Amino acid sequence: MPALEADLRDFILGQDFPCVGAKSAVQKGALTVYTARSIDSAWNDVEIQDHLMRFAWRYAQDPTLFTSFAVVFEGPLDLSEKDFERGLWERIQSLADKDVWRGQKHDPRVSQDPDDPHFSLSFGGEAFFVVGLHPNASRPARRFAHPTMVFNLHDQFETLRSQNRYEKLRSAIIDRDIKLAGDANPMLARHGTISEARQYSGRAVSEEWTCPFARPDAPALPRELTKIKDLT
Repeated sequence: MPALEADLRDFILGQDFPCVGAKSAVQKGALTVYTARSIDSAWNDVEIQDHLMRFAWRYAQDPTLFTSFAVVFEGPLDLSEKDFERGLWERIQSLADKDVWRGQKHDPRVSQDPDDPHFSLSFGGEAFFVVGLHPNASRPARRFAHPTMVFNLHDQFETLRSQNRYEKLRSAIIDRDIKLAGDANPMLARHGTISEARQYSGRAVSEEWTCPFARPDAPALPRELTKIKDLT
């Protein structure tokens, strides 16, 4: 197991980490981890999109609770919260561009407008919520040694709601986070009340914050894909 992957698994399984759903994914062997070079570079974006898309396809064929896809970047390790947020959204935009170019439709169960309260990202036809982790995060639960993007399937939250398990799980996570940080995450909100895009990076943003993302309908061919058309 690569070192960065092992580090992420150890971080999630740590006693203080609040997300019990993520712990379950690790314990079940259902956390897929891809290691990449830099969150402020497009170096690995083609491979990330491909792995993420295929992860979504596998889930659609065999839905299961508590499974996630994570990308752990080697660096940079000295990013401020704003710099990390910028890198995270640059990667999201790049991955979404490639997803659309490869013919993947946006999950119709969610909105593709980042200002819409029902917004979620979509890759491989499945909606995703992103949790950003990095060394300089203000929230202790987000403070991991390497910049990381964890992609969680929106469908899993809907499944938990249908099983009347969502509120109990959410309360457990909030309680654990309060014990760790001393207060509740001010950015936390239920899907459908305010755009979840505000929560992705972990930085506390103002009401005036504007999401730097737009999913294109028909993007031009990304430059780094022009030589590898055989991906599809």
